[in-house]
Amino acid sequence: MVTVRIKALIAPGDYRVVEQTCEEGTTYEELIADYQEAYEHQIALVLVNGKITELFKRIKKDCDISFITLKDDIGHKTYVRSATMLMMKAIHDVAGEDMIEHVKVEYAIGKGYFCSIKGNCTVDYKLAQTVAERMYELVEQDIPLYKKAMPVKKAVELFVKQKMYDKEKLFRYRRSSTVNVYELDGYYDYYYGYMLPSTGYIKRFTLQQYEGGFVLNLPEKQDPTKIDIFEPRKKLFETLHQATEWGIQLGIDTVGDLNDQICAGGLSDLILVQEALQERRIGEIAKEISERGGVKFVMIAGPSSSGKTTFSHRLSVQLRTYGLKPHPIALDDYFKNREDTPRDENGDYNFECLDALDIEKINDDMSRLLAGERVEIPSFNFKTGQREYKGNFKQLGSEDVLVLEGIHGLNDKLTYALPVDSKYKIYISALTSLNIDEHNRIPTTDGRLIRRMVRDARTRGASAKRTIEMWPSVRRGEEENIFPYQEGADAFFNSALIYELAVLKQFAEPLLFEITPEDKEYYEAKRLLKFFEYFLGVSSENLPNNSIVREFVGGSCFPV
Repeated sequence: MVTVRIKALIAPGDYRVVEQTCEEGTTYEELIADYQEAYEHQIALVLVNGKITELFKRIKKDCDISFITLKDDIGHKTYVRSATMLMMKAIHDVAGEDMIEHVKVEYAIGKGYFCSIKGNCTVDYKLAQTVAERMYELVEQDIPLYKKAMPVKKAVELFVKQKMYDKEKLFRYRRSSTVNVYELDGYYDYYYGYMLPSTGYIKRFTLQQYEGGFVLNLPEKQDPTKIDIFEPRKKLFETLHQATEWGIQLGIDTVGDLNDQICAGGLSDLILVQEALQERRIGEIAKEISERGGVKFVMIAGPSSSGKTTFSHRLSVQLRTYGLKPHPIALDDYFKNREDTPRDENGDYNFECLDALDIEKINDDMSRLLAGERVEIPSFNFKTGQREYKGNFKQLGSEDVLVLEGIHGLNDKLTYALPVDSKYKIYISALTSLNIDEHNRIPTTDGRLIRRMVRDARTRGASAKRTIEMWPSVRRGEEENIFPYQEGADAFFNSALIYELAVLKQFAEPLLFEITPEDKEYYEAKRLLKFFEYFLGVSSENLPNNSIVREFVGGSCFPV
């Protein structure tokens, strides 16, 4: 017998430490059965002596345990991975392995995950429906997911047999001699992270045909019991699809491809081509602004660490080639004085909401500029929390254009007094198209978090722990104030660079290693450190000084 000390919810709001004995070899899944009823959401994983552990593992000795549910970030990611493997198994069952060349989880579109299929099968409504029906059959059968540690060589042989050549390439750079492989009813796959114990846990999902592929809709962690209706986002999809096509043209679709390129000495050429592709896109946007005529306000908005500042400077350079005179203005300079700033539900200042800006003043100043008046633009002192005036006067001539950058730039409530045809709106984000392998995508939020972590440490002296701690609040602000307006943009710009994570690795790893097991951010730091193990690191010395990555690692020619 073993003794288990369990920190558990006994009743709503009533956490207690319960001591329980059980037979050695009991699974954690068996253990949670007595506690699940008190939890609103499904228990997905357990913390055993501070270590994340899957429910199918067995108890071998005395330990301290607490639970992770689907509403926790780690639990939600576990649900997404498990549902993805369920879908892959169902696709192979329905279409047949001989008919499929590969299935790839491409990117997130709103609340859904877009997946493409290449092979001798027609991707239509009927196939999506049949695959979904097979998924529900597998859920009803409650089939176990098994985790097996294999020598890397044996795992490679297994995946080559299943025509998963992307995993063969990924494992080529694996430092460990073994790899964890998951099996579901004879179907084998590899996933970066933890899994649920059986298909019976994957109760909520929908699958629908979309743009030549499938969209797998899953619950969000805010409410694991609810699936929102999929909302197509055409401009976002087209931008992500273009990024994927660029990667394919460059021969880089996965991390294994990138590592191959680095080993072959092709990184310098890759950087030049990628930067040229971005510059071409910036030039296209500048040309459209010039040809539209009447544009006086270029509104740039995007989530945190998208590279908005560098982009606005590079766009300004391109606008000048068309005879325009751009003037950058940070909308943050129109923050209300600190004492007038709204507060959130916790009583903290809410700098993310629209009302944190002096909207009336913005519209008055911009309307006067549009009328040809001379206007003094404010500057916000973040140390004192007060708006100041330092003689920054503006007056718009026929060639002058204001480039306004801020998170609310796409929201028409911000500039309600300005004529629609005087505004050109740009949405910018780091939309990562690179995958770890075909079934393990890299969330765009991970790329931005890593960028911000590196920049905050360099420019603000902030620790990685602090950046990770703040990130959920930053993400909530983006969900409320940016993403709902992105499809209203006149142009999208993807600031992600296919090589950047190999560069950022050198800067981010030391910061992440500073986070200790005693910190609540430790599990996120550990996840990101494991993520970086897939990449070969490279120096930043070959980056152009106007690269967006320079905004984060330093050395930019722009004042960023």
